[in-house]
Amino acid sequence: MNAPLAAPFRFDINGLAQAIAQSTASDALRCQFSQPHWEILASYMQPFALTNGQLLMEQGALDRTIYFIESGTLSVHYQDEKSRIRMALVGAGTVLGEGAFFSHAPRSATVQASSPCKLWCLSPMRFLELANRHSPIALELTMAMAAVMAKRLYNRPKRVAVT
Repeated sequence: MNAPLAAPFRFDINGLAQAIAQSTASDALRCQFSQPHWEILASYMQPFALTNGQLLMEQGALDRTIYFIESGTLSVHYQDEKSRIRMALVGAGTVLGEGAFFSHAPRSATVQASSPCKLWCLSPMRFLELANRHSPIALELTMAMAAVMAKRLYNRPKRVAVT
């Protein structure tokens, strides 16, 4: 998952917080966190980078990790049983993986980086730890992710991005 990049990225949770606050995308993640809340959340998440073309997740995979996009663009590809392909682009300030996280179902699409990306991931186990120790933060995050999923399901072209 981690990849060496030509120019190493520097990770700081403030970059993710700014990306979320400044995103104008219809499916942007809307969290009402203060700086201390972001710092608590960061202690449960793992930052990493993707290079252009690198896979983040594959359709059918049994993984419930949630991915927060700090920078870059990812393409989401869904192939149905008739080999038709649907695609969506997802950028900074939003989240991927909310579909599998909430449904406990396999990944519904394949996601790969369309440009170099900075991401933060949160595993289900770490989310449960967060919920047990900082339930208001976990609740706010859950509500924000559910809102992203609802917006994507309502918007037919973005539906494929519910991974």
